[in-house]
Amino acid sequence: MLLDQINGPQDLKDFSLEELEQLSEEIRQFLIEKLSVTGGHLAPNLGVVELTLVLHYLFDSPKDKFLFDVGHQSYVHKILTGRKDRFDTLREYKGLCGFVKRAESEHDVWEAGHSSTSLSGAMGMALARDLKGEDNRVVAIIGDGALTGGMALEALNHIGDEKKNLIVVLNDNEMSIAPNVGAMHHYLSKIRTDRHYQKAKDELQHFLNKIPAIGGKLAKTAERFKDSLKYLLVSGILFEQFGFTYLGPVDGHDMEQMLDLFKQADSIPGPVLVHVITVKGKGYSPAETDSFKWHGISPYKIESGQVVKAVGPPMYTDVFGNTLIEMAEKDKRIVAVTPAMPGGSGLLKFAERFPDRMIDVGIAEQHAATMSAALAMEGMKPVYAVYSTFLQRAYDQVVHDICRQNANVVFAIDRAGFVGPDGETHQGVYDIAFLRHIPNLVIMMPKDENELRRMMKTAIDYNEGPIAVRYPRISGLGVKMDEELLPLPIGKWETVREGDSAVILAIGPMLQVAEEAAELLKRDGLNVQIVNARFIKPLDEEMLLSFASEGKHILVIEESSELGGFGSAVLEFYSLRGIYGMPVRIMGVPDLFVEHGSIKEQRVEVGLTGERAAMELKSMLPSRQKRATGQ
Repeated sequence: MLLDQINGPQDLKDFSLEELEQLSEEIRQFLIEKLSVTGGHLAPNLGVVELTLVLHYLFDSPKDKFLFDVGHQSYVHKILTGRKDRFDTLREYKGLCGFVKRAESEHDVWEAGHSSTSLSGAMGMALARDLKGEDNRVVAIIGDGALTGGMALEALNHIGDEKKNLIVVLNDNEMSIAPNVGAMHHYLSKIRTDRHYQKAKDELQHFLNKIPAIGGKLAKTAERFKDSLKYLLVSGILFEQFGFTYLGPVDGHDMEQMLDLFKQADSIPGPVLVHVITVKGKGYSPAETDSFKWHGISPYKIESGQVVKAVGPPMYTDVFGNTLIEMAEKDKRIVAVTPAMPGGSGLLKFAERFPDRMIDVGIAEQHAATMSAALAMEGMKPVYAVYSTFLQRAYDQVVHDICRQNANVVFAIDRAGFVGPDGETHQGVYDIAFLRHIPNLVIMMPKDENELRRMMKTAIDYNEGPIAVRYPRISGLGVKMDEELLPLPIGKWETVREGDSAVILAIGPMLQVAEEAAELLKRDGLNVQIVNARFIKPLDEEMLLSFASEGKHILVIEESSELGGFGSAVLEFYSLRGIYGMPVRIMGVPDLFVEHGSIKEQRVEVGLTGERAAMELKSMLPSRQKRATGQ
């Protein structure tokens, strides 16, 4: 096999076109076989096989810089840069990362787990190259979805203004260009004959002229203006106005055409955009048929495409989605908002049931947040469903537009805590630290799936400002669901186990860790109280004051950042009230980025285990208690 000869990009340089085409098929089969065992981002990578081959064939990595946006489309790049023998460990603990990883290879120059960052990165690298007097190429490979992100558009504006030499590859894997352009052409021809056309044209020109810097130029080409940003981008109009040379579109699976076009791009001074049309899931029928499902996939059977699924209780995400439908049936104010994650956030069924109340804004977390604030101010009940890691991108809007205005927005924060194979770029361990200090915001986390439902009821009934419920990327516990949903009293915790030796304050799945620790301590004659600290903000002040009066030792367990997290809130509470000397210890995620692996392995790595919790409590207890238990 030709693939056996590839240990680095230099091994491609003498291949013929026919050999490159054969190699592309071998790589596809390699990916299909390996990911059937490990799972991973199959469809995106099947779509970029030929494109990645052409880039490595023509250019000279690592001298020439490739920036993949998003980094999960880099599997072929990893294969070609000496890592094919590690694919059995893909996304496993201490194994091959599912995204670009600078520590893995000198060929990985830019890490992107979040979208729309590559163009800014490419601009920085081009600036550095020119300042240092070097002559390498900089190539950003960005998907059509990522290109709609605001940060990418900001970078386009700067790149076009500076006229730096770099290549942007638009990997368009969602639509066929010609039919859409043709249909739009016929539509525009038809409305020109309509008596209302001139009025619409005048209004359009007035709008375009208001756009800073480029509005006048766009107004001159209003005849070709499309009804969405994507149509503008595809036609090349916007890129030309931004100062790019636009080449394409080209078939992303025809290597001969791509070789010619990229050679042309390399010879043109200034920024060049090469528009490449690819088929997501190319070469594997199930993935081509349903590229959405096969974007990120669990292990599967190659022959049938059947996904191997674990049997057990529903995921928290599914409980959220089903409960939201149940509540929306009774409350017409409820609107679901998501930044391009309707499937991952459990909202596909909601979209089918309430298409008018399902708003997918695309990769636009900031816009989603501000729009939600306005929806709330107009009497709606927006439920902003977003991964913890992506909510980071809307921080200013959460502070300025939602919390400062006390807008009654519900945050449904998915993937709160460790996320497993997606690793450090997606860990949901920072939202408590960046949210809890913002005035007006209530933050909750459930101990099980039934409490999640009650928290959703609490959030929908709450009318005094923004409120957040965060929940993990795991299955529920299989508990019985309440038939009648009752709200929880705001700021009140729950004792789930009585004890007098010490108290464990735990949130979310860490209640199970606390129970494990309590059982271990029971063997030593220690009875530990366990509290479900389901309200991260506001704290249960009455309960905290009772711990102080009783002189109890407190262990806080949270699957979130120790710095600024829930434990910090407990310490701040005592400090601000002049209660000094309270024995409080925090177990959480330390000051480091935790890499990919299973959630269980990630918890073990940072010490979020029952065994460690028991040891921490033993070390905290006064010597007289230790003597009483023989310690």
